[in-house]
Amino acid sequence: MSQSTLNPRTTSFEFSGVIGALSISIGLPLVCVVLNQLIRPDYYIKGFFSNFDFAQLWNNIKPLNWYLTNCEMWTYYLAWFFGLAVLDVTLPGRNMFGVELRDKTKLPYKINGIAISATMALVVAARWQLTGGQMPELQYLYDHTVDLCIITIIFSFLLSVACYASSFVPLLKKNGSGTRERILALGGNSGNPIYDWFIGRELNPRLGPLDIKMFCELRPGMLLWLLINLSCLHHQYLKTGKINDALLLVNLLQGFYIFDGVLNEEGVLTMMDITTDGFGFMLAFGDLTLVPFTYSLQARYLSVSPIELGRVYFTAILGVMCVGYYIFHSANKQKSEFRQGKLPNLRSIDTDRGTKLLCDGWWAKSQHINYFGDWLISWSWCLTTGFQTPLTYYYVLYFATLLIHRQIRDELKCKHKYGASWVKYETAVPYKIIPYVY
Repeated sequence: MSQSTLNPRTTSFEFSGVIGALSISIGLPLVCVVLNQLIRPDYYIKGFFSNFDFAQLWNNIKPLNWYLTNCEMWTYYLAWFFGLAVLDVTLPGRNMFGVELRDKTKLPYKINGIAISATMALVVAARWQLTGGQMPELQYLYDHTVDLCIITIIFSFLLSVACYASSFVPLLKKNGSGTRERILALGGNSGNPIYDWFIGRELNPRLGPLDIKMFCELRPGMLLWLLINLSCLHHQYLKTGKINDALLLVNLLQGFYIFDGVLNEEGVLTMMDITTDGFGFMLAFGDLTLVPFTYSLQARYLSVSPIELGRVYFTAILGVMCVGYYIFHSANKQKSEFRQGKLPNLRSIDTDRGTKLLCDGWWAKSQHINYFGDWLISWSWCLTTGFQTPLTYYYVLYFATLLIHRQIRDELKCKHKYGASWVKYETAVPYKIIPYVY
């Protein structure tokens, strides 16, 4: 297989090319820092519109040199990141293969999220016992959340630079095509260093047995999100001697979501992030910064502005989560079983490629009904904060934008892949995500 066949040059650009890549690379990190500054106790959220002070917004932000040279914070974060990497490689789990790559090979993966999560839970429980519930690690995390956010932004930049540079180094062993050429992402081989660094040039950068992309997707950011939420719960308990029901609920809802992802992590192997996208700054920053430091905004807000929901609202919000999860889980399960040939009675459209497009059951409601369920889940998290500030509803808007972007990408791919069959499918299932709306 020739180089041009294995790694064709990228000709279409996302996010308006280099301009969009630079804008996002600068803008989104600033948004993360601003959101985390606005949540501080000394910058009270209820005055968001009436008393907006840009000077106060940047209080407690140190010079860049402080973050680059702070040995204490870098030691903590690097110990967290590489400690999890060691656990990911060494703890037992199921061995699985990913999807077939362009050189006709499949990469091996170890599915051991349950073992890693159990190990972390044991460590937290042991520290709780040894410290008499004081947990200085959680207190440190709560007090330095903004600083750690900036550390992860810098680390994401450095990691994506390292992955971009390594994509030019030939493999030690020949791949399935008989060359030492790395498999590049179809969207990240433009030849422009800024754009390729942002999108991700190599499809599956690896450090020995560790798949860097999948590791970052599931471990450091997701589990740090969980710990930040716990630090908020812990802080409120130490400060007041009690826990408000809203903060407890958001911890339970998001904790369930995280552990459900761990229990079903093999599903990530077929997701677009793993099968199609390269690993560049976009994914590194999204996994390591955006997830832990913006998905935790609800818990952080409730730790400084407690809300008592009461039984009725508590139950109603829990109901929104349950409905969203039911749609998300049952729709994905139905599609998985259909692909395995377990539901031959469901209506589908035959394609010229010999595959079938499901258009029955949940998948008659919309083309991405699972996205709709996932979006409902995001609403349940935000609703725990009431309606005192728009800040905590950032996630609903961000997630809607992300889901629509994914839907558009998937639609373009399917139009090219299925041709006339996709036209028939769109007639049978006209709605994209939300039934009868979009």
